[in-house]
Amino acid sequence: MNDTATLHRSDPQTGLTPRQIVAELDKYIVGQAKAKRAVAVALRNRYRRGKVRADLREEITPKNILMIGPTGVGKTEIARRLATLVGAPFVKVEATKYTEVGYVGRDVESMVRDLVEQAVRMLADERREEVKELADRHAVERIIDVLYPETRAAGQGTNPFAATLGSIFGNNAQPQQPVSPASPPSSETQSVREQARAEIERGFYDVRLIEIEVEETPSMPIGVMGFDQGGGDLGEMLGGILPKKKSKKRVTVAEARRIFTQEEAGKLIDMDAVKREAIRRAGEDGIIFIDEIDKVAGRQGAGGPDVSREGVQRDILPIVEGSTVTTKHGTIKTDHVLFIAAGAFHVSKPSDLIPELQGRFPIRVELDSLTAEDFKTILTQPKNALVEQYKSLLATENVTLDFRDDAIDQLARFAMQVNETSENIGARRLHTVLEKLLEDVSYRAPEEGGTIVVDAAYVRERLADIVENADLSSYIL
Repeated sequence: MNDTATLHRSDPQTGLTPRQIVAELDKYIVGQAKAKRAVAVALRNRYRRGKVRADLREEITPKNILMIGPTGVGKTEIARRLATLVGAPFVKVEATKYTEVGYVGRDVESMVRDLVEQAVRMLADERREEVKELADRHAVERIIDVLYPETRAAGQGTNPFAATLGSIFGNNAQPQQPVSPASPPSSETQSVREQARAEIERGFYDVRLIEIEVEETPSMPIGVMGFDQGGGDLGEMLGGILPKKKSKKRVTVAEARRIFTQEEAGKLIDMDAVKREAIRRAGEDGIIFIDEIDKVAGRQGAGGPDVSREGVQRDILPIVEGSTVTTKHGTIKTDHVLFIAAGAFHVSKPSDLIPELQGRFPIRVELDSLTAEDFKTILTQPKNALVEQYKSLLATENVTLDFRDDAIDQLARFAMQVNETSENIGARRLHTVLEKLLEDVSYRAPEEGGTIVVDAAYVRERLADIVENADLSSYIL
């Protein structure tokens, strides 16, 4: 088993154990064992809930999590990797973007609509992958029709409403005369198409330019208030009634094959079924990560902006408690959506949240500030380690980066030192330090190439003056 995440997605009866979830998270996130355990248990409880009897299943709600810790220690990454691990719909929102009902700005229900949109995209991508081979075969046939129109089968019926609605919606589509049933293709025609099919699949025609017609979704020349927030999409509702507007494009055969494959896959997918399943999956498996929740935590008795902040909390409360939200794809209940909130809580504290909202986040975990040892691990150990990223990037320019162990130690110490003397931005400091360290190499890489040995002396030579000058480091790093 090379990929436990893939196994879990392909077999819904197989749930990842909390230990397996933590082991997967360890591949990308350093430390934070308490937070990983909390999200692992929350995820496992979803699997357990799916196996209890139906009447009790509806009563079991997720135990939402409040993560407390400074920026850059892995709060968002834990939630994002957790969702990716099980293929769950996931959205990250910032509490500061929302306003109380009655103020100008986004309403809190939009986070749920975003979750449903993400679920629809995920499901549509999965269905397209399932029909990819069949769609590609259809695409090849359409390309043969363009390359050898004399071998094309007799015409097909047209939309009976096209002639009437074409003038209304600006479509130039012309009604076609009914076509008599086609006679069976001759052996010569079949031979030409088979040869063309083989050559297209071998890539023989890939760079040849052809002119194709691409379908465009008709747009309604009417504005309807609120259709983006709830009701529906008029274009989708009228669907097959509206004539399809087509535009001509001159593209390579390879590009035409890609375009036709997408179009054919769209025809093979039942979007109504996709939307129904997406709403179910968003409601049962969705994860909403609310960042900067501390920024809307007003202190008791305070006035001014704190009044609006408390209003945002009160608007968030029914979403977290469980309510029905109308989206353009249908209605969704949020009772079983897992909410993970996070904040640094430097100025405010969790108890500054309104009591009702505090009660909806029963699991609280505090994330630790990162140490120099953690920085060393982050630089080298995870699957997406920063050092490996830079090595791979510069290898494309024939530059080989040779990082020595003492260089890693020095980089970790410098990053820690800058975090202590200025704002502590956690692991994000490593990005600024590494970018400054390799700035000259990245600039000269296309012309020079070669091997660059990065040791402690190399790091000190380029960063020591900046790190030791507090004012300069605050400005540059």
